[in-house]
Amino acid sequence: MKRKENYTQPSNPLLALFLVFIQPTRNPFVRWSGVASRVAMAADALIDSGAIVAMLDKTDPWHRLCLEAFRQLHLPLLTSEAVLTEVFHFIGEAQSKMENAWKFIRSGALVLAKIDHDELPQIHALMSQYRDCPMDFADATLVHLAKRESISAILAIDHADFTTYRIEGKRRFKILPVDRPR
Repeated sequence: MKRKENYTQPSNPLLALFLVFIQPTRNPFVRWSGVASRVAMAADALIDSGAIVAMLDKTDPWHRLCLEAFRQLHLPLLTSEAVLTEVFHFIGEAQSKMENAWKFIRSGALVLAKIDHDELPQIHALMSQYRDCPMDFADATLVHLAKRESISAILAIDHADFTTYRIEGKRRFKILPVDRPR
């Protein structure tokens, strides 16, 4: 059960509107830890590009499941620049899709984690460790962030990959949504 004192109205009006849009049956209040640019440590879950794209595209088979899972998570969610690069690649050049993606990204629903240059060898090691999968750079950044920020929940549609990956070589991810499209 969630404690009421953990909830405040989002300070960003775009986030409030976004939450009302995607959460019509739930009060648009979220656990908020201050300014989005400095709350990476407060994130309870990661988000991958496939889930972002699915939430933005009503025709995507994962759309409903990702939105339902998103509604259950405490915001903001943590992601990486590599994930955003994939998002914009997947949505293509359509202006309306690009604008919707920007609205979501800038809404405060997610936080962009900074990965320093000196962390790149750890990401390289992960990609080498999972070369048989293979692990792409965006996934490697998320696995790295999971370890660094002690986060095990991830909103992602590529269950096969995140079922394989381990945090610190041993802990499994809690992958949301749990169900798959029919």
